[in-house]
Amino acid sequence: MKLQTAHDIIIKPLVTEKVMKGAEQARTYGFRVSGQANKPEIKKAIESIFSVKVEKVRTLNLKGKPKRYRMMMGTKPGWKKAMVTLKEGHRIDVI
Repeated sequence: MKLQTAHDIIIKPLVTEKVMKGAEQARTYGFRVSGQANKPEIKKAIESIFSVKVEKVRTLNLKGKPKRYRMMMGTKPGWKKAMVTLKEGHRIDVI
């Protein structure tokens, strides 16, 4: 399945303490991305949405956590995370 636009690939930025600390120190930002997206597609989408140059993309597939609702057990859905490192002199204003 081919993804059409950059906004189909990048779902939302991750705003956590750990990600924001990496953004300040190492120009690394986290994004929740589509499960079908690969590294070149993610790089192209970030560069087109935020007008920056990407140095490196790392991806993680996160498994869904088990959850319980009363007597029934279930699982939250898994998702894909991308950690994007920008080239020197580039930054993204997430907040």
